[in-house]
Amino acid sequence: MSADPALPTLAIDGLSLDLPRFAAVVRGAARPVLADAARERIAFARAEIERAANGTAAVYGVNTGFGNLAEVRIDRADLETLQERLVLSHAAGIGEPLAEEEVRGMLLLRANTLSRGHSGVRVELVERLLAMLAAGVHPIVPSRGSVGASGDLAPLAHLALPLLGHGEAIFRGERLPGAAAMARAGLEPLRLAAREGLGLINGTQAMTALLALTALEARRLVRIADLVGALTTDALAGTDAAFDPRIHAVRPHPGQRAAAGNLAALLAGSAIRESHRHGDPRVQDPYSVRCMPQVHGAVRDVLADVEGKLAIEMNAATDNPLVFAREGETLSGGNFHGAPIAFAADFLAIALAELGSISERRTEKLTNPVFSGLPPFLVADAGLNSGFMIAHVTAAALVSENKTLAHPASVDSIPTSADKEDHVSMGMWAALKCRRVAANVRRILAIELLAAAQGIDLRRPLTSSRPLERLHALVRTVAAPWDVDREMAPDIAAVEALLGAPIEPHLLRLA
Repeated sequence: MSADPALPTLAIDGLSLDLPRFAAVVRGAARPVLADAARERIAFARAEIERAANGTAAVYGVNTGFGNLAEVRIDRADLETLQERLVLSHAAGIGEPLAEEEVRGMLLLRANTLSRGHSGVRVELVERLLAMLAAGVHPIVPSRGSVGASGDLAPLAHLALPLLGHGEAIFRGERLPGAAAMARAGLEPLRLAAREGLGLINGTQAMTALLALTALEARRLVRIADLVGALTTDALAGTDAAFDPRIHAVRPHPGQRAAAGNLAALLAGSAIRESHRHGDPRVQDPYSVRCMPQVHGAVRDVLADVEGKLAIEMNAATDNPLVFAREGETLSGGNFHGAPIAFAADFLAIALAELGSISERRTEKLTNPVFSGLPPFLVADAGLNSGFMIAHVTAAALVSENKTLAHPASVDSIPTSADKEDHVSMGMWAALKCRRVAANVRRILAIELLAAAQGIDLRRPLTSSRPLERLHALVRTVAAPWDVDREMAPDIAAVEALLGAPIEPHLLRLA
């Protein structure tokens, strides 16, 4: 992916990045350019680092070693070599590479944090990162190797390698040596100056990029869950009484009220609902239907909290030491510690796991004739046909996997660097797990949506509401009704693709 020069530009200033702007750049809808005010701040801080590099006082990361080697003084003549060797030695990641979208997020966030003007790097380094992003030079970044303090050292070191003419990168779909990828893009590698290696690798931009992308996916998933849950409610001939706004006004959690409003609006006008409004012996639906506002809404509220944390972290200075040029000071601290993002990722993983868990329970109700009043496993000639029996088993397997993935990573810590770095966040693993949970939830919802659409077919000639009939029709564009058994996996994959389309589908406009 490379940015079209005709695309709208987005000023990178270290202060105003948010999720929509992040998504626009990462997904190629905007071209990032360094803001003039940021350029001035960066240059001002760089002057302070130059003074420190030419002085006699020890300044961590400028003229000292790193971590437990912070007491070792480095000669002035070796300061550039120190920075290059830092990046090379810290590029110790392993495992499958991060996706290009994730790497683009890292490049953007690293450039943005350097734009705050507290890292002491040169303007040309920040501009070169943005040029790589715009040109579509995507470094190969192994996904494993970060413990989340001092930030995401290994992933960020791999991110920086092509900038130095090392490592590997993807350019226009081809995996190349880093120097070759830069050359193909018309970019020159940089020789790092004092402090710049540390400025490239010390921070939380890997875990934050992954969590930001998961939060964007979670925004879709909570809306999709309302849509799918409403269709299931109708397929089960359930009641909409539990979505009455008076119930939610007396427990006014914002997410709960939003979910209840969505569900009530989606079911309004359903002929299926009207057919059993009077004389229906069922007073209450199972919790998986009746408590959707409470569960879906709680996920919304967790997501809102996570987005608040991301809004801060995406614009934060998270490396060490930090330059405060106006005061003429360079201070060592711990803003690289990933605890805020690790906690947020763990909490979002827990919330999303529950979104999948309640969906699986609704799929079970659809396939269980005791609750649904529909044919067993939603198919005629049950026995000769197995219908949705194993599709539900697949959903159950994914829910079980999510239960394991939802175990918090942030409660773990392994001391590193000769016990100098004696408490770490495990934020990168928290973010990686959260991404996997979200992907599983999309699959679980796809299975429920397939089953709910089949349930609606079995209620014919009665019809659902107008928006839910549109949802049903959308499903039928990619998956035919289930008349006799066939391969189920292609249908699940097709509906999952519908739910995960990179451009917001018509589906989300129904809510």
